[in-house]
Amino acid sequence: MNVTTLTDQYLRERLSKGTRDDGRDLFSFRNISIEIGKIPHAEGSAEVTFGNTKVLAGIKLDVGEPMRDKPDEGSMMTGAELLPLAHHTFDSGPPSPDAVELARVVDRGIRAANMIDVKKLFIEEGKSWNVFVDLYILNYDGNLFDSSALAAAAALYNARMPKYEEGKVVREGELGKLPIGNLSTSCTYAKIGNSILLDTNASEEIFADARITIANDEQFVRAMQKGLSGAFKAGEVDMLVEKTFEKSKDLRKMVQSTRGE
Repeated sequence: MNVTTLTDQYLRERLSKGTRDDGRDLFSFRNISIEIGKIPHAEGSAEVTFGNTKVLAGIKLDVGEPMRDKPDEGSMMTGAELLPLAHHTFDSGPPSPDAVELARVVDRGIRAANMIDVKKLFIEEGKSWNVFVDLYILNYDGNLFDSSALAAAAALYNARMPKYEEGKVVREGELGKLPIGNLSTSCTYAKIGNSILLDTNASEEIFADARITIANDEQFVRAMQKGLSGAFKAGEVDMLVEKTFEKSKDLRKMVQSTRGE
């Protein structure tokens, strides 16, 4: 029997008793912190830590053409980079499948919740603001989905709105805030054996059988993403939705507390 098998068995036995190596219960987050304004020349930025996981989000706005099917709206694009300095398994080069999935899950939660009022990004016929959300993984120790979603939410919530005057983008002087609607965050759960836990660290993620990310705002579930080969029962999903509404209240309060820093 190899070390990995022994570790797997040990982890499952501990989880079956409701305990984790770091002392948390199954549905507790690690210590979370948010720092805004980490990228001075960006419209908005936020650095979020979940335990030892660290993510930096940057927001940039540029003028472009609206989508053909939405001529009176602006647009948003989300990208993620798993920087090699963050973990020995991350490589430089084109985005990996994991980076693409991370960006899409975060993007979906923001977009489905109408967090950005895209109607207010319209400038004039043929011109609108394009919002770019860039996620940089600075250190990996599990749960990139929730840490990245929180970083993106905090960066957007505090982003400045440039002006478009006489054909030029103005980023200096008195600027308002980016028009924000519903505030979206996410909670990601892993299933290991018969145990379900929130905010997995890297050691726990290795042995996860199934994963589900639930993005919500104050009123509604806005998006879900199932990962890995295992499954959740319908009753388990219902329970996790209720748990997400409970846990997300604190996440939204953390984002809201950063306004004005």
